Formats: sequence, structure tokens, C-alpha cells
Amino acid sequence: MTRGLTFLFALAAGAAVGNLYWAQPLLGFIAADLHASAARAGWLITATQVGYATGVLLLVPLGDVLDRRRFIPAMMLCAAAALTACALAPTMGVLLAALAVVGMTTVSGQILTPLAGDLADDASRGRVVGVVVSGILTGILASRTVSGLVAGAAGWRTVYALAAAAAVLLAVLLHRAVPSLAPKASMSYPALIASVGRAVARERTVRWTLVLAATGFGAFTMFWTSLTFLLSGPPFGYPVSVIGLFGLFGLAGAVAAQRAGRWHDRGWSIPATGAAWALALLSFVAAAFAGRSVLLIIVVIVVLDVAVQAQGILNQTRVFAVSRQERSRLNTAYVTCTFIGGALGSAAATVLWSAGGWTATSLAGVVLCCFALGVWAWGSRGPLVVPRPAPDAAAPSA
Repeated sequence: MTRGLTFLFALAAGAAVGNLYWAQPLLGFIAADLHASAARAGWLITATQVGYATGVLLLVPLGDVLDRRRFIPAMMLCAAAALTACALAPTMGVLLAALAVVGMTTVSGQILTPLAGDLADDASRGRVVGVVVSGILTGILASRTVSGLVAGAAGWRTVYALAAAAAVLLAVLLHRAVPSLAPKASMSYPALIASVGRAVARERTVRWTLVLAATGFGAFTMFWTSLTFLLSGPPFGYPVSVIGLFGLFGLAGAVAAQRAGRWHDRGWSIPATGAAWALALLSFVAAAFAGRSVLLIIVVIVVLDVAVQAQGILNQTRVFAVSRQERSRLNTAYVTCTFIGGALGSAAATVLWSAGGWTATSLAGVVLCCFALGVWAWGSRGPLVVPRPAPDAAAPSA
């Protein structure tokens, strides 16, 4: 993994996952254009994340049995077709369906991440995976800013048209740059999917890490979906172009968290995860008092994104350390659980906003962080460092 290839992986992975979030700062804008309620527009994010979890579950395991040099560009071209359908959608129903297909097909980032782990050596794997995962998280945040600015200048449909063009360009670059590697396993598709569950059932480290991942991303999407409602309504009433700019503050958090993979390389994965969750708890407590202060909202965005993204990088790197031969399948379990949590978080944001507004969302975040700290305390019993596996063997559970 050269620096150039690592950067390309991070860029492509971030662009792929960013496709899930173009709509987030545009919910009110899209609802008005398609004559739908804001509550119904909130389901656009949920539909995309459910589609993504489905695509990760059914397609990402194929990274262990197919030539990824062909598979990754093919998935990006499929995503480009679905993004084009979004740009042309005439009704909210069509857009919901098209975004579900976008979710199912824009999974190339989750195939690139374990591939980066395969190409990196043991001493630098945490750093390399950290950069690629940071690219994914940066894509999630930057997508909000880009979509807000583009939609404000040229309409929300232009956002999806440009995303489709970018997906085609990246598919070409990756086809040229990704090395050909022999498949790591040979098995039938039903056996491949079943082996995902067996890997989770076998490894205690994986099981509790999946719970942390789902909880963290659920809190993350709950916060950002509610933030859109907060900033678009009174007392702020910001347009989509301004709401999108708030993603830049989250981007600062992503940059700060980028080096979290090095903590894993130094054996600090589990204690650093606990510290990240404590920081997330602090940010939600502060959020409860930030409903009318833009400055405090910005502080909460930066702190929460540092916390959630650092623990996400640590979680994923820790899962990759369990087994070299099953990285795509372990990543399937990890990302499926993560985005199921994300879908539940965005759905919960819609319900919580109707029930109690920003205060209800903040209190729910506090509850989720306390739950995650309890899971972390239970999971950290035993060795604090995940044993590194031999090159062709699975590591024992921590």
C-alpha cells in the first residue's frame, strides 16, 4: 500500500459512502420540491441505510471469493446507474426506491477497506486502515457540505447527477490501480453468507465490538438527522446551503480522529475505545444545552465526531485483526450491524423530534452512550490487546 494507493482507496471509499448522505441536509428542500411532508422526507435516509445494510450483507462477502480488481469497479458503475435514477426521480416514492438501490450498490468502500488490510503489512495495518476508514467518515461529513452548496446553487437533482459522474470516474481509476489478487476462498454463495454468521458466533471480540459499532453509528445518525431539523426551523431557519456548511465542523473531527488506527498498532485499542465513548457522552450532555447557541452546537459537532469516528476506526481495525482469511466477511458483519444501527438512529430521530425536539434527541444520546460504556466495560474483561494472528490463521478471541 503506497501512499498514493492508500489515498485513492480513501477517496473512493469516502465518495461511495458519501452517496448515502447527499439527502441529509436537503430533506426540507426535497420535501417541498416533491410536495411531501418533512416527516416522510426523513425516511429517505432510513431507506438508504437499510438498502446499504442489505447490500453489505449480500454483496461484500463476495470480496473473499472474487477478483476485487473487477468487482469493485462493477459495483461503482451499478451505483452510478442508481444515482442517475435519483436525479430523474419524479415522485417521493420513486426517490425512496432509487435511494434504497443506491444503498445496496454503493458498497465498494466496504470492499476496499478489507483489501487495504490485506495489502498492508502487520506493522502499518492500523495506520492504513485508519486512513481508509477516515476517508469513509470524511465522505459522510463532506457529503453534507457539498450537497448543501450544490443544491443551493443548482438544485438537489444536480447533486445526484454529479455523484453519478464521480462514481464512473473512480471506477475507471480503481480498475487501473487495484492489483489482481487471487480469491482467498472458494465456496458456494450460500456457504459464503452462512460463514459470516459462523465467524461472529466464534469470536467474542467481534460480537461485543459489533454492538459498540451499531450503537455508535446509531447515535451519530440520530444527532445529524435531528440537527438538520433544528437548523432548518426556528430560531435559526437556515437554508440548505448554510446547513451543509455545518458538515465542515464535523470534518475537522474526522481529521483529528484519523490517527486513531495508530493507537491500535500500539496496543491501546480497547482503552482508547472507552475514552472515545466517555467523550461522546460528554458531547451529548453539552448538546442538551446547545439548542439555541450556534457556537455550542459547533463545539458539540467537533467533539462528537472525534469521539464517534475514533471509536469506529478502532472497532473496525480490531475486527480485522481477528482473521486474515475472513476480512471481507467480518467486515460484512461489522458494517451490516453498523448501518442497521444507523437506520434505527435516523428513524429514532424522526420520532424523537416529533415527541420532544432537540432535548429528546440529546437525552437519547446520553442513554446510548451509557449503554455503550457498559458494553465496553463488559467486553474489555481479559487481555487489553487483541492478539495478532499468524499470516494464515485466525487469532484467538480477546
